[in-house]
Amino acid sequence: MTSLPQDTARARFKLGEDDKPIVMSAAFILVILAVGTVYTLYTQGTATLLSPEYLLQQLQVGAFLGIVAAGMMLVILLGHIDLSIPWTIAAGAMMATTVGGPMAIPVGLGVGLLVGLVNGLGVAYLRIPSMIFTLGVNAVMRGLMVAHTGGFAPQTAATDLMQYLAVGKILGIPVALMVWAAVSIIVMLLLQRTAVGKSIYAIGNKEAAAYLAGVPTRWVIVAAFCLCGMLAGLSGTLLAGYSTKAYQGMGDAYLLPAIAAVVIGGTHILGGRGRYLGTLIGVILIVLLNSVLSIMQMPESGRQVIYGSVIIVMLLVYGRGQKVTS
Repeated sequence: MTSLPQDTARARFKLGEDDKPIVMSAAFILVILAVGTVYTLYTQGTATLLSPEYLLQQLQVGAFLGIVAAGMMLVILLGHIDLSIPWTIAAGAMMATTVGGPMAIPVGLGVGLLVGLVNGLGVAYLRIPSMIFTLGVNAVMRGLMVAHTGGFAPQTAATDLMQYLAVGKILGIPVALMVWAAVSIIVMLLLQRTAVGKSIYAIGNKEAAAYLAGVPTRWVIVAAFCLCGMLAGLSGTLLAGYSTKAYQGMGDAYLLPAIAAVVIGGTHILGGRGRYLGTLIGVILIVLLNSVLSIMQMPESGRQVIYGSVIIVMLLVYGRGQKVTS
């Protein structure tokens, strides 16, 4: 009887399957900060990475990736993937700057929503594998945007509101970080407190079983892809505000890091398991890793190799486990 409290304490502090990747990612963040700090102290004589201003700046830049990763997580939880993200981002930015005025941001969101709707209908109703269908949609969007600009760089500029949301600050806190926080709260509430969130997990575990249980699987898949596309469009409009204009290929750098952030955070690549907190930690890890590699003057090719290697390693560690079926 005297061992019960100890057993209870052990059970309370025992890490679950979804907690382990989060703890590992958080520990790796500390390692990145330590290595980067030692490097900057050795080369520059200052601990740049530990300054609050620098960390806030990195979180501001990470907000664009974080918004994309939030949408990507919804799709991956279903057991699918969205490879149309790069040109959804670019299309949202280009159309937002083209329209301009008060309708710029709604148009950017609407473009992303429309792309997500096409993706969702193709995957849910035509039953085309998401990897193939979304890759095709990405190519179509690229062609449409090249035709829209005539193959040249867009001459339009971001609106003042777009720039404020991307680079503005309130009491020293970047507005982009607040937008990311708002998106994060919405996604967490969606996954944890709504029937749609429970349906997403159920479909990711076993779509056929979810369908037999009465879940409107097709509409849930369409809704998840719509949200993913809309968040990509939002990120594109913010990126245009950050750069003061849209440009071709502006979304290319966000596909692999977004997938990496979701997988690093412990979301099962085959769907059905994962926590949004893990995606948040994964985004921060990717942003800080990219920052340290930039300080060390690592070329972009090397960063892509590292991102791909991280995804492969995390798949080997967490991707072969059994999905939760309860």
